[in-house]
Amino acid sequence: MTSGELRDKVVVVSGVGPGLGRSVAVRSALAGADVVLAARTESYLKEVAEEVEATGRRALAVPTDITDDASAAALARTTLDTFGHVDLLVHNAFAIPPMTELADVDLDAVRTGFETNVLGALRLTQLFAPALADSKGSVVMVNSEAIRHSKPLFGAYKMSKAALLAMAQTLATELGPKGVRVNSIAPAYIWAEPLKAYFAHLAAERGVPAQQVYDETAADLDLRRLPDVDQVADTVVFLGSERAGSVTGQCLDVNSGAYHH
Repeated sequence: MTSGELRDKVVVVSGVGPGLGRSVAVRSALAGADVVLAARTESYLKEVAEEVEATGRRALAVPTDITDDASAAALARTTLDTFGHVDLLVHNAFAIPPMTELADVDLDAVRTGFETNVLGALRLTQLFAPALADSKGSVVMVNSEAIRHSKPLFGAYKMSKAALLAMAQTLATELGPKGVRVNSIAPAYIWAEPLKAYFAHLAAERGVPAQQVYDETAADLDLRRLPDVDQVADTVVFLGSERAGSVTGQCLDVNSGAYHH
């Protein structure tokens, strides 16, 4: 079924893979958009492009390293040469720094995380900002529930995601007068193929069914279930649509009630 919320819009999705990036691309297409797919892994781009085209919309796969100036610039140039406009930019690319205490973390590894999680997102926003101003479009940054807690070992990741949130809020203020909205979502665990594989691995290590790992994780959530990947993607579609036309500078938690904000 198509919703039409993004009818004839052009959506750029960075960090396309087997999880949320794929779902955002496909759900955007089902909402009526043509989709530009950006990631370093070409095999993912090809697979997702085929899924987008199966909906009847156009897909443009552009292998991209968002930490590289020339590669990111080529993405913007190719997108505008092909479609002529951009209406929604979705930053889904991310890197997880070492999961260790901040007192011991390697600073170069922290910098590497910032390159993707923060500077890569800023780089693409700078490149697409003029086109987004022309279309009165929007940006959605995919953040993380890590900004809502201070659990051990998550420090370096939280630092980069907190910086991403601050950046998104500032961009909302700076780009708002040009008609560009900037919002964020903060998901928790997302029930998609990568997490399913991880839970299966944990279950095998413990000698228990994978469903038990799921149930234990979901037990602390208000809804007693993990957010489905398409439900998270639909939140992105909503924020990028005119139905959220007066929403900017906000971060919407999509976590089945894991944290209240």
